[in-house]
Amino acid sequence: MTFVARWIRQPQKLWVRKALFQVHLWTGIGVGLYILLISVSGSVLVYRVDLYRKFSSPPTIVTPAGDRMTPEALKQAAERAYPRYRITDVWQPKNPDQAAEITLERGGGRWLRLFHPYTGEDLGSKLRAGYRLTEWLLDLHDNLLFGDNGRLVNGAGGMFVIVLCLTGAVIWWPGIKNWRRSLTIEWRANWKRINWDLHSAIGFWTIAFVFLWGISGVYLAFARQLAPIFDYFYPMNELQPAIRPIDRTLATLSRLHFGRAYGRSVKVLWAAFGLAPLCLFVTGALMWWNRVLRHGVRQSHEG
Repeated sequence: MTFVARWIRQPQKLWVRKALFQVHLWTGIGVGLYILLISVSGSVLVYRVDLYRKFSSPPTIVTPAGDRMTPEALKQAAERAYPRYRITDVWQPKNPDQAAEITLERGGGRWLRLFHPYTGEDLGSKLRAGYRLTEWLLDLHDNLLFGDNGRLVNGAGGMFVIVLCLTGAVIWWPGIKNWRRSLTIEWRANWKRINWDLHSAIGFWTIAFVFLWGISGVYLAFARQLAPIFDYFYPMNELQPAIRPIDRTLATLSRLHFGRAYGRSVKVLWAAFGLAPLCLFVTGALMWWNRVLRHGVRQSHEG
């Protein structure tokens, strides 16, 4: 029987499939927690604009008392209130009854505080808790909370997601006689079979989405490094400047990654399918426990 015939009929016996299974298994174990964080945060951030809008604070109105302080005087007031912070910006609205906004920075962190423009009193944070949480989730999803270095790690994580998709696609194929069975879930079976069916079916129906997020995630993480390569193969015509096809493609890839600009129904779909990697991680971990770890724990107790 040729390799192709064996692959079509009995792929489980091929050494290539067994090798790819090990790659899939250990890659999933290695980046499982990373995928969990990115999956959950990504599903929430599909509604990032809506969350920012919901948690945005209205202008804070104050009662005038004498003359309005100058920006320099407000900066000095902020320095007295926060001596360990660096004041990077003081903004006074045109409306004299509206609070001033002062930006403070320390250790790579950035905070926006409101100050009374007449007394220099600290009125609290400009950003509500929900707004700050959304910003924190965005930083976690984009940079893993570690700035540019975290973004590069995120790009590597996207590559591992691509590896999981490709190896998973190969492993999923059960043979010509059983392929339909791998598309559905047999709810009347025992929990081990249900768990396997969940992993197989969810993987099949969402692989295109997960692969897209892996590819677009790698591009977004390494956009600065990839730009010279795109410019080399698709040079800009300075005499007739126009949007290049590659620019349109990359812009579309970015929009697809975040599920924006395609309507509310797409947002719902992206948020739901964004949890697919989480489900695959949980079902895969259960299979790993049942097949490997549980037997090891049992043997150690018996020994």
